[in-house]
Amino acid sequence: MNTTPDLLNRGLWGVMATPFTGESLAVDEQGLRNLIDLYREAGAQGLVLLGVFGEGAQLDDVESARIVEIALEHAPGMRLVLGLPDLKTDTAIARATRLLAVCGETKPALMVQVNTNDVDELAAHFAAIHEATGAGILVQDYPVASGVTIPNDALATVVNASPFVVGIKAEAPPTAVAIGRLTSLTTVPVFGGLGGLGLLDELAAGAAGAMTGFSYPEALVTVVEAFDRGGFTAAWEAYLPWMPLVNFEAQAKVGLAIRKSVFVERGLFENRAVRPPSQVMPDELIPLLSAQLAAVNEAGVL
Repeated sequence: MNTTPDLLNRGLWGVMATPFTGESLAVDEQGLRNLIDLYREAGAQGLVLLGVFGEGAQLDDVESARIVEIALEHAPGMRLVLGLPDLKTDTAIARATRLLAVCGETKPALMVQVNTNDVDELAAHFAAIHEATGAGILVQDYPVASGVTIPNDALATVVNASPFVVGIKAEAPPTAVAIGRLTSLTTVPVFGGLGGLGLLDELAAGAAGAMTGFSYPEALVTVVEAFDRGGFTAAWEAYLPWMPLVNFEAQAKVGLAIRKSVFVERGLFENRAVRPPSQVMPDELIPLLSAQLAAVNEAGVL
């Protein structure tokens, strides 16, 4: 079994939202293909499926497997990461095994949440999932979803003892501080998330890019490329026109509904529906979203 999977590439990784359709909120397969096309054409390094903003915990096994199948069919050769919402080792392994069964020769990485702040227990959790699946592990440190807070040095100790870790998704605020410390203590790529809200500072702190489903991924690709070409100042100039929309979309509780609403406006999704417990798009925000998108279009930044 390969214990040293390839590290994740620098750049933008698209965190896939899951589109739904009809009164039953069935998975909208065409909407999913449209979103894959958006990320691929934007220059994303890969796709993150079934994450928190992919509503992975609200999908059944058949739906989850079908989403993976569509990504494999529609984006052949594009690297995939499959999210595991489970905090218990045995249920995470069971879910991962079911998902990987549809992947054939393709070997996605698994995004595994930090489930404890105990170094030994966390290392054992990651190792057990890797040993059962052979997959590389993307460590997700996202206290909002997991309810677990771990010091950066403790997380780095776990990662350094786990040669199968292919990256870290650092979403514990302040993210620039976390990324700066993790990049100084480990050798794996560390990515920001949270809709790209802290992307500028995260890149300056050493981030390898962003893992986010921000509704204009092509904009964030441009920011990362600008940083690589001209440093913070170039990235700042590329990012500035997008800051209002990034901030608007990052609102607590309704961020996913806003994101899906933008995808509807962009012609990718037919429905902005979310599944409970996610909150629907408030009517009060609809005219504000229209103003945000009009400003982006008037700026002509794409």
